[in-house]
Amino acid sequence: MTRLPPNPPTPPALPAAPAATPAATGTRRPRRGQAACLALAAVAAMLAAGIYPRLQARAALAHSSADGSLPAVATVRPRRASAQTELVLPADVRAYQDAPVYARVSGYLRRWVADIGTPVRQGQLLAEIDAPEISDQLRQARAEEAVAAANYDLARRTAERWQDLLRSRSVAQQEADQKSADMQAKAAALASARSNVARLAQQAAYTRIVAPFDGVVTARNVDTGALVDAGGNGGPGKELFHLSAGDKLRIYIQVPQDDSVLVTPGMPAWLSLPQYPGQRFAATVTRSAGAIDAGTRSLRVELEAASAGGRILPGAYAEAHLSAPVAQAGWDLPASTLLFRAQGPRVAVVGAAGTIELRPVTLGRDFGSHVEIASGLQGGEQVVANPGDGLMAGAHVRLVASRGDQ
Repeated sequence: MTRLPPNPPTPPALPAAPAATPAATGTRRPRRGQAACLALAAVAAMLAAGIYPRLQARAALAHSSADGSLPAVATVRPRRASAQTELVLPADVRAYQDAPVYARVSGYLRRWVADIGTPVRQGQLLAEIDAPEISDQLRQARAEEAVAAANYDLARRTAERWQDLLRSRSVAQQEADQKSADMQAKAAALASARSNVARLAQQAAYTRIVAPFDGVVTARNVDTGALVDAGGNGGPGKELFHLSAGDKLRIYIQVPQDDSVLVTPGMPAWLSLPQYPGQRFAATVTRSAGAIDAGTRSLRVELEAASAGGRILPGAYAEAHLSAPVAQAGWDLPASTLLFRAQGPRVAVVGAAGTIELRPVTLGRDFGSHVEIASGLQGGEQVVANPGDGLMAGAHVRLVASRGDQ
């Protein structure tokens, strides 16, 4: 059995390491802190790069979902309505003078000298009627006039002689008065005979059918040898010719009661005809009926226009265009922006917070697809273009691109 020595030898002591100086210790500690900070910053950047986009995407999704749940509306802005109101109304073109020509005496048509489309002057011969009875009656009347004239001349001379005898007291006063009365009776008979001659002479003149005014023959309803009835049997006579003066035209329109106050005499207007597209023909308002037709609730208005060298024919259909100034023009909006509720017409206005306000408005003129808002708007509002019936006041909406055109 081996026994260890009680006290093993002590190894030689190593030389002690030199103690660190304060300067060396201070330099090493900051470098370790900077490295730790850089490491933490790198970890934070890595976390931010992974987590922040997810948070952004989540927020955007939530915002998009919230916006998607709001109704989308398009808006329009009101514009100032025109200060002129234009009335376009159907017009009936008539000749300034238009008349049928009838016969005043019965007989057979001897000849006619004017046919359809013939321009005639006032007093120009159109046709002649052969009425021998009138000629015979006229000759008889003239003979009776001659007899009456002879009787009057004899009675006048007799009365003058008796007046001379009365001054010499050769005859009685009563006898002189009788001769004077006989002269006066003969004078009355002569006047009657002359009146009969004038009447028959006028009837004889009616055998010549003449034009009553300058114009154009638009119809001829008789031919040579036809029996012409003047309507002496109680029935209407037959129309022989029809004349129309087409150099100057009358145009008749029916103005609705609402617009009747805008139309005044002297107002300029213009006509458009389908056979002349794009052309305007000047006209002028001359007069109105002065009363509303109870059947149509419209005012009959007459205009005058030139025939433009015969281009506008009587009886044609035309459209009359009239422009009248408006005392106070309102705002112009599409008709689709209106909401008709029990309380009256409304428009939906989008406020600054995106909420709906149902604003009451007063309607003015009707332009067809557009309407005039007389009151209720200031002009800068955003009005919903096509509001649904379910759109309520205070509802939040999402705006889409506004409609610039109206």
